[in-house]
Amino acid sequence: MKTIGISQIKQSEINKIEMIDFYNEATEDYEFWSNDFNMHFGYYIPFKTNVFKRDTMLNEMNNQVINRLNIKKNKKTLVDLGCGMGGTMRYALKQNKNLSAFGVTLSNFQVKKGNELLNNKKGEILQENYNHTSFSKNSFDAALAIESFCHSGHSKNSLEEAHRVLKPGGRLVIADAFLKKDASDLCLGSQYAYQKLCNHWSLEKLENINHYKQHLKAVGFKNITIEDMSFRVAPSVLHVPFAIVGFALKKLWNTKSLKRESLHNLKGSFYALLSGLHMKSFGYYIITATKGK
Repeated sequence: MKTIGISQIKQSEINKIEMIDFYNEATEDYEFWSNDFNMHFGYYIPFKTNVFKRDTMLNEMNNQVINRLNIKKNKKTLVDLGCGMGGTMRYALKQNKNLSAFGVTLSNFQVKKGNELLNNKKGEILQENYNHTSFSKNSFDAALAIESFCHSGHSKNSLEEAHRVLKPGGRLVIADAFLKKDASDLCLGSQYAYQKLCNHWSLEKLENINHYKQHLKAVGFKNITIEDMSFRVAPSVLHVPFAIVGFALKKLWNTKSLKRESLHNLKGSFYALLSGLHMKSFGYYIITATKGK
C-alpha cells in the first residue's frame, strides 16, 4: 500500500489554508471579471456568444456543463462541488424551475455573499470540504465541478466523494484544466508556467488527463466522455491581460494599493494565459461520467 509522508500532509494543509485565505480576500475581485460572479473561464460559440462580452462566454460554460448533466424537468437535486459564489448554481436554478441545488466551499466569505445572492432561490451554499461532505450517500441526481477539483490536485478523493453522494445513474460533469503529460515530462517553459500557476492560485497540482480517466474508472464511474475544449475556452483566456490591466488600474485609482491576495490572483491569471500557450502540455476539458446503477 502506498504511504503518504508527513511532509506531503503538511503541504496539503498549507495549500488548503492558503486557498481559504485567497478566496476570502480575493473573491470580491471577481466581480471585475464577471458581473454574475462566474469564477471560471468561458465557452465560445461563433454567432451565439460575443467574444468582446466576457459574461456571455462565462455563462455559456455554465450552459454547456448543465446541458451535459441531462437534468430533466421533474424535481431534481444538484450539488456544486467547489461552488465559489454560486454563479453556476444560480444559472442552473434559473434554467430549471423544479431544481434544488446545494454548493460547498471552504471560504466563509463565499458562503455569506453567495447565499445572499441565492436569496429566495432553491439553493444553499455550505462551508464544507468537497472531499468530505456531510451529505448522505445517494443524495443527488447531478454533480458538477468547474475549475475546483484542481485546488486539491484533482485528487481521487474528490471523485470518490462525488460518486458517494450521487444517486445510481446520476451524472458528474467536470470542467477544468489538465496536463497532457506528466509534470516531470514538461519542457522548461511549461514547467515554469505550471509552477507559478499552482503557487499563485493555490493549486496542489494539475493531473495528467490520461491518468484522470483511469481514476474515474477505478472509483466506479461509467460512460466516461472526455472532450478537449481548449479552443472553445481560448477566447475567454485571451481576456486575461486586458482584465489584469483594467483591474489593477481601478484598484490603484480607488485604494492606491493592491492586497496581497489580489496580486496573487492577477499573477495567477497571467500564468494561466502563459500555460494556455503551451498547447502540447496543457488542455481544458469537459468530462462527463455516470455513476453505475
